[in-house]
Amino acid sequence: MTKKKKKKESWKEKRRQAAIKHQKALEAERLKRERQPKKSKGWSRSKALAIAFLSLTFLLVGVYAVWQRDGVVDEKSSDMVLLKTNKGDIKIELYDDMPVTTGNFKKLVEQGVYDGTIFHRVIDKFVIQGGDATVKGITVPTIPDELPNKHSNDRGWVAMAKTNEPNSATSQFYINLENNSEDLDSNYSVFGKVIEGMDVVDTIGEVPTDANDKPLEDVRIIKAELVK
Repeated sequence: MTKKKKKKESWKEKRRQAAIKHQKALEAERLKRERQPKKSKGWSRSKALAIAFLSLTFLLVGVYAVWQRDGVVDEKSSDMVLLKTNKGDIKIELYDDMPVTTGNFKKLVEQGVYDGTIFHRVIDKFVIQGGDATVKGITVPTIPDELPNKHSNDRGWVAMAKTNEPNSATSQFYINLENNSEDLDSNYSVFGKVIEGMDVVDTIGEVPTDANDKPLEDVRIIKAELVK
């Protein structure tokens, strides 16, 4: 074999050996990939369950917060009003689960609408009614009824007075002297309760009245104010 031919054969052998080496390297890489755990294309089951649990927790917390806000959990009071009358003081707790009615009453108190008004209708063993702003030349817009009631027209509870027409309440309110829920709950929105001064309410309920149930002597609200 000539020197030139030997050199050519040696070059071919080197190429063959290089090809074999490259093929072995590719095979080794394939085997390595097969031995490695495959990556999930999505979330793992444990991660998905954890996220679902957290989502459910946040949902329940949100529902509970709304539930409390709407007054289903308890009757949380937002404010209290003190009525200073010429017969004594009456403290009323307002309930924030009646936002329209309570909001209207609070606004009128803050504006001084009730100051100087009278309890113009008193019926013994039934109700005392006051807050008529028209005697001061004030026209108060009507508000929608909040029915069905979340509270009852029982003794000491406070509700808005109105005409027989729906959604006709303005500023007038009444305090129950007895349990009147059977007769009044379906039509009159209850939004507060007397927590101090029920003896004053009873005293007002016993004052002499004329044929129209108006006290013969004025029972006046000297001042109404928000208190804590």
